Amino acid sequence: MMFRIVRMMSGLVLVLAVGVFLMTTGCATKKSVRDGLAAHDAKIADIETQVEANQKRIEETGQRLEGVKAEAGDAKRIGTEAGAQAGQAKTRADQAFDLAKGKLLFKVVLSDVAGHFEVNKYDLSEEARKKLDDMAAKLKSENANVFLEIQGHTDSSGSEDHNLELGQRRAEAVRQYLNANQGIPLHKMSVISFGESKPTAGNDTRDGRAQNRRVEIRVLS
Repeated sequence: MMFRIVRMMSGLVLVLAVGVFLMTTGCATKKSVRDGLAAHDAKIADIETQVEANQKRIEETGQRLEGVKAEAGDAKRIGTEAGAQAGQAKTRADQAFDLAKGKLLFKVVLSDVAGHFEVNKYDLSEEARKKLDDMAAKLKSENANVFLEIQGHTDSSGSEDHNLELGQRRAEAVRQYLNANQGIPLHKMSVISFGESKPTAGNDTRDGRAQNRRVEIRVLS
């Protein structure tokens, strides 16, 4: 009898021990799982932070590249404009050098005083054409081997750049007329624009501005 009771007590102790072991092991397992999940979440958060940082760097790099492209475009445009201005300056200098070698025989002036050039216009009037025809007839009758410097001038109305272009158009209109209608070779004529820089009268009066809107044809031997 006593032996049976001892065996029962031993079994009960064993069951209790196993239960305690399983409970302890289960708690440890749950804790391990929780710890593992926490570590995994931390890694994911770290990766997300790195991805966001990389994305920000990519966006900033793209913005810098766009800025560099814009600056390069501006530099190219400025360089092109500077090159064009330098080319125009060289052309005027070359023409001045060539013309300096000749002797001035006489000059013909076409100005708005006689109704030749209106404000902001470069078309040749009938009076201007008649004056050019008379000049060409004189040169042909004298069989003169001459060179023509055709200067375009304006009043001070408008910007400096606009007036340089307008003066060039006025001088070119005269050159084209003399070539097409009087047969004067193009290589015997040069055009240059002084814009508003060489007035012959004040620009503060209507009559003065009319005198400044002109083309001067300088006949050089």
